[in-house]
Amino acid sequence: MKVFQLAGSLRTETGKKAAKAIRNNNSIPCIIYGGETVSQFTVEKEAVRKLIYSPEIFLVELTIDGKTCKAIMKDLQFHPVTDAVLHIDFLEVFEEKPIVIDVPVVLDGLAEGVKAGGKLSLEMRKLRVKALYNNVPEQLHINIENLALGKTIQVGQVAFENLEVLSGKNNVICAVKLTRAARGAAAKAGK
Repeated sequence: MKVFQLAGSLRTETGKKAAKAIRNNNSIPCIIYGGETVSQFTVEKEAVRKLIYSPEIFLVELTIDGKTCKAIMKDLQFHPVTDAVLHIDFLEVFEEKPIVIDVPVVLDGLAEGVKAGGKLSLEMRKLRVKALYNNVPEQLHINIENLALGKTIQVGQVAFENLEVLSGKNNVICAVKLTRAARGAAAKAGK
C-alpha cells in the first residue's frame, strides 16, 4: 500500500461555526478515531487533493502537531451542490488489528468470450476486504482468460491470500455479455 504524508494541526473549537470558519480559511475539518483517543484537527485543502481524487488507496501518515500516527481515510463528506470537501474521517490503524477497506479490482487477461464477440462488463470496481493493513494490496488482480461468452465471475469464486472478502458472495464482479452481432451470428448459424 502506498504511503501518503499529511500534516495537520489540532483544533479546539468544534461545531458548525468553527467548521465554517475553517473551510473559509482553505482548510478542511477532520477527525481521527480508532485509537486510544479521538482527535479533531484541520488539514490544508490542497494537501489532500491527491488523496481524495485518486482511485488508489493509501496508508496515511498523519503528523498532527508533532505526533505521528498511521491511518486510512474512512469517510469523506462533500457539499451537495458545490462538491467541495466538507469533512474527512480517518481511522487509525495498528499492525495487529485488522481493517475493513474497499480495494480496486483489476481484470487480467483477455477473456475467451470477448474473443468470440462478447463484451466484457466490469460490475464491481472495488471489493470490500478485511485484513491487517500490511496485507492489503493496492489492487486485487482477477484472471479472466477462461471466462466464456455469457458467463460471470462472482465474489464467492475468487479467493485472495491473507484477505477475507466481505462483499456478498453472489455479487457479480464481471461478466462477458452477448452483443447483438454475436446473437445475430448465433441465430444464423442455428438456421
